[in-house]
Amino acid sequence: MATVVFFHAHPDDECILTGGTMAQLAAAGNRVVLIVATRGELGEVAAGFLAEGETLGQRRSREQEAAAAVLGVSRLEFLGYVDSGMMGEATNDAADCFWQADIDEAASRLAAILTDEAASVLVVYDDHGGYGHPDHIQVHRVGVRAAELAGTAEVYEATIDRDRVIRMLRDNPRAEGVPDITEDSDFGVGASEVTTRTEVGSYVTAKRQAMRCHRSQIPDDAFWLTMPDEQFQVAFSEEQYIHRGAPAGARESALQLG
Repeated sequence: MATVVFFHAHPDDECILTGGTMAQLAAAGNRVVLIVATRGELGEVAAGFLAEGETLGQRRSREQEAAAAVLGVSRLEFLGYVDSGMMGEATNDAADCFWQADIDEAASRLAAILTDEAASVLVVYDDHGGYGHPDHIQVHRVGVRAAELAGTAEVYEATIDRDRVIRMLRDNPRAEGVPDITEDSDFGVGASEVTTRTEVGSYVTAKRQAMRCHRSQIPDDAFWLTMPDEQFQVAFSEEQYIHRGAPAGARESALQLG
C-alpha cells in the first residue's frame, strides 16, 4: 500500500477538489495524509455563527478534523501559515500570510512531512490554483519545490475540467449559486490538459458528508448541499488531475501509486 499526501490551502478545499479520491484511496488500504497550509482565518461566516470568544480559525480547524475523519485521513497537519485572503486584498501583504511565505522555507516544512511519511505521491494544485487564489497558487509553488527536496517522484495537480463544467451547466441552466464559467474563464483547465480522471462515484456520499462538516463555509443552503442527489452524483463522480512529467497525451484512470 502507498502513502499519498494531499496538500491543500484551507479547510474545505480538500473535500471539494479531492474528497472522493481521498476516501477511495483510504478505503483501498492506502495511508492518506492531509496537510493544510492555513486555518482559513479569513473565510466568510454568517453573523452569530461563532461562539463567544471563538475565532474562525479555531472553528475551521475543528471542522477540518471532522471532515478528515469522514474521508479516512490517517494524519492531519497544519503547515502554520495564515490565510492570505482573495487576490488583490490588503491581507495579501501580511508578513505571516501564506502568500508572503518564503518558498524554500515553506517547502522545507512540507518536505519534512513527506520524508517522515516516505510519501509515494504528493497532490497539490495546478499552476494557477484552479481559479487564481493566492494561497492556491502558493500551494502549487511550495508543493512542487517540497517534492524536489524530499525526492517525491509522483506529483499530481488537482484541477477542474472547465469544459466538463461548462457542458453540465448547459445541460442544467437553472443551476443556482454556480458562477458563470466560459471557455475564457480563469477557472480550471481545458479538457485536453487533464491527464488523470479518477472515477469516484462510489465515494460521493463521503465527499458530501465531508462538505457538511465545514458548516462555517458550506452552510446547509449552499448549492453543493441543495443539489438533488442524482445531480450531485453526476457532477462529482469524477475528479481531475494533471500528472506532472507524464508524457504528452497521457490518459490515466487513477493516480499512479508507484
